[in-house]
Amino acid sequence: MLDASKSESNIALKDSGLRFLWITLIVIAVDQATKLAIIDAFKLYESVQYTSFFNLTYVRNYGAAFSFLGDAGGWQRWFFTAIAIGVSGYLLYWLRTIGRDQKLQPIAFCLVLGGAIGNVYDRIVYGYVIDFLDVYVGSYHWPAFNVADSAIFLGACFLIFDWYKHGDRSEK
Repeated sequence: MLDASKSESNIALKDSGLRFLWITLIVIAVDQATKLAIIDAFKLYESVQYTSFFNLTYVRNYGAAFSFLGDAGGWQRWFFTAIAIGVSGYLLYWLRTIGRDQKLQPIAFCLVLGGAIGNVYDRIVYGYVIDFLDVYVGSYHWPAFNVADSAIFLGACFLIFDWYKHGDRSEK
């Protein structure tokens, strides 16, 4: 005979947004694997051109998006780590409350969660985030980014699309 509380938690996991956590694990694994490959293959600031608009360039980001507060003296490392851990905890809670009928929203949250954890790992282990994707037009370069950043961006796009398509579900 099954323990009732254990059975309820298993059902809740299968019926909640947590069922998509495998996406988070894939994002973390791909993000960390690509960063390790860059560290092994490139020297800091080394760049290899692949197309007329894309390079692989190894850089270190000591700040947040677009190197925001990158030269703030070190406190920002723990500040951004704490924010990312807090947001990750909130996303996990939110994923637990999302019903089985929703798919895009929990997928988006799992992408954001995977990206946040990938970058937090870098901040804790290295003291900076490893960036290497360099997109540009002519002499204008977008700030370098990584797989984790891409997952966060894609997740945010999915959330915007979901909100546009379904609106605020709490109003219904």
